[in-house]
Amino acid sequence: MAAVAEGSASAAAKEVEYQAGVQKLVDLLSNLNPAAKEFVPSSAPAAAASPPKKALSADAPVFDYRSTAGGNGATDDPFYVGFGNQQRKRGNGYINQGRRRTNDRLRRADREDSVRRTVYVSELDHTVTEERLADIFATCGHVVDCRICGDPHSVLRFAFIEFSDEEGARTALNLGGTIFGFYPVRVLPSKTAILPVNPKFLPRTDDEKEMVMRTVYCTNIDKMVTQLDVKKFFEELCGEVSRLRLLGDNVHSTRIAFVEFVHAEGAIMALNCSGMILGTLPVRVSPSKTPVKPRVNRMGSN
Repeated sequence: MAAVAEGSASAAAKEVEYQAGVQKLVDLLSNLNPAAKEFVPSSAPAAAASPPKKALSADAPVFDYRSTAGGNGATDDPFYVGFGNQQRKRGNGYINQGRRRTNDRLRRADREDSVRRTVYVSELDHTVTEERLADIFATCGHVVDCRICGDPHSVLRFAFIEFSDEEGARTALNLGGTIFGFYPVRVLPSKTAILPVNPKFLPRTDDEKEMVMRTVYCTNIDKMVTQLDVKKFFEELCGEVSRLRLLGDNVHSTRIAFVEFVHAEGAIMALNCSGMILGTLPVRVSPSKTPVKPRVNRMGSN
């Protein structure tokens, strides 16, 4: 019994000694500086050299980016200035994208409206001119534009005629089967709109509009015909020519020309020359929608 009592007393003494040692260790650790060098890992010496970060005090102000660059305020901090600009650019991007979509819808609606006001005319005789065709279809409504396409020597030529309203296009369908020249034509609703003239070529000033009134557009010109031949042809029949542009390439079998007369009467008379032989081919003459653009002299780089 004495031995058991002695063992219990010894165990109790060791427990008391252990608890005292733990408390001593806790007291020791609580007095240490957490940023002391001995607590910094040896693998990060650079971090040990940097000064410790200070914690914000309880009464520190709360940062709100909307009061600086994120909102309408201003800041000198380049990071927040860039952030604010980025937000504004992103907003402008959404606005511009919305505008583009709106413009695309408007253009699509305009194109669809033009298609409904346009008829397709096929099997046109080569003697039929745009002016004659427009005059015939003007009985159905106000003609906005008339374009003849295809080989001028073939009965497979076709045209697009656009009216100012859909009623004119519907009325024009009744002209199907009418003989224009030597062949009865077919008139159907068009599936496409007439491609507009490039706006940058249209007359912008009163002087250019006056020039257009004195200008005719000629197609189906023989490639062997020179610019001097074209000028001589029109001056003998219509009057003095003030400016002339003869254009062509290696792809098309014929050439085109813009002829500007000194007087508007010359342009009117030139319309009657449509179908006359110039070189070896009958020339087609129609009123021009654009003035004759002068050639641009390109200076070689030094």
